[in-house]
Amino acid sequence: MNNYPRLVIAGVRGGSGKTTLSLGVIAALRSQKGLKVIPFKKGPDFIDAGWMSIAAKNPCYNLDPFLISKEKVLDSFISHFRGDIAIIEGNRGLYDGMDIEGSYSTAELAKLLKSPVILIVDCTKMTRTSAAVVLGCMNLDKDVNIKGVVLNQVAGSRHESVVRASIEKYCSLPVLGAIPRLHSGEFPERHMGLTPYHEHHDTENAISFVEEIARKYLDLDKILNIAMQAEPLNPPLPPFIKGGNGGITVRIGVIRDSAFQFYYPENIEELEKNGAEIVEINALSDSSLPDIDALYIGGGFPETNALRLAENMSFRDSVRSAAGNGLPIYAECGGLMFLGDSIIVDDKKYPMVGIFPIIFEMKSKPQAHGYTIVEVERENPFYPVGTVLHGHEFHYSAVATPPPSPLIKGGQGEVYTAFRMKRGHGIKDKTDGICYKNVFATYTHIHALGAEEWVRGLINKAKEFRK
Repeated sequence: MNNYPRLVIAGVRGGSGKTTLSLGVIAALRSQKGLKVIPFKKGPDFIDAGWMSIAAKNPCYNLDPFLISKEKVLDSFISHFRGDIAIIEGNRGLYDGMDIEGSYSTAELAKLLKSPVILIVDCTKMTRTSAAVVLGCMNLDKDVNIKGVVLNQVAGSRHESVVRASIEKYCSLPVLGAIPRLHSGEFPERHMGLTPYHEHHDTENAISFVEEIARKYLDLDKILNIAMQAEPLNPPLPPFIKGGNGGITVRIGVIRDSAFQFYYPENIEELEKNGAEIVEINALSDSSLPDIDALYIGGGFPETNALRLAENMSFRDSVRSAAGNGLPIYAECGGLMFLGDSIIVDDKKYPMVGIFPIIFEMKSKPQAHGYTIVEVERENPFYPVGTVLHGHEFHYSAVATPPPSPLIKGGQGEVYTAFRMKRGHGIKDKTDGICYKNVFATYTHIHALGAEEWVRGLINKAKEFRK
């Protein structure tokens, strides 16, 4: 048994300051206390997770009981705990889930991990009511181990003193810090979250900024002590998906640049465990695809790099040619857009790879945002028919010019969709997973620990292509 020092940082609602608090605590524990911090993110989020990995100087792993079974969530946490302390950032409000029972909420994750919880409360225009809010969180589910509170958006010393005294009197919880109202653009918001760290002008200064907040306004010693007193955990069995490459090593290209950066690190790890050598590719600067057996294109913001992607004609031609020759290609969200005909941004059209006859147009508001459930209803390169997958989608793009409707029925050289959306929007008419030969592209992001079929399918197709 091991106590695995850990904390869940949760909020009363989305936008309450969880990410700033999480980043500040991570950075301060690493630099001020000299600890190796392992970050985790609850929820289908890439942007916050990217910043947490920068702050910790360690990969940030995803813990989402909707995408991954509870057994594998616990196993992933323990398997990736290779440091001194884990900081787990929740999502939305502490009890917010998919239904009135709060299924898949941060609270349920905290109970699964037997983790103490620190609650951040936005105190804007509240004093004694803050204590009522905290007391409600404590009493809604007494199995959630709330151990302390951090105040946010504090207006001044008098405001802080009243809120602090109210919480300590009525909730019998320590107030671990009080963060004043801040007027800084260090973390400009875009796409319902932080700017991706790849696009930030100065990540080092941004992390220093939140570290200074933590150092100045938080009681780091008390926070660390709460984490150190976490209840011991028993490692579950069985462990991760077992690798088995049959003596064959395949080369899987992964496009990773400022346009495509949304990858769960677990997805890459699982490919490697099952016999893949990962070859990183830059769609903005490489002139062509290298010698690979399959290609994986993750999500990102191709629209912010549309001009550079369009200008790199030789690379786009290389991808289109490889697809025609049967190279297995799996693309998610931004990768789907890249494989389409073009992307319209601010009324300007930028040519993309052109494998699929779809024109995507960027909108000012999200076109889909949330968990998805898909059923595989047609033959395709990667998934058995009848498979049901849990994923998520988050995109501002919409189909401006859809493929022929109805889509041509599946077959080699034809374009068709393989996913039926049981939950979510997809590409068009509640369908997703568009296919051409060995190319498969979808708005739905999949997590490898919740979809062994994805790992198996990509590895097997790569082996077939290599032969």
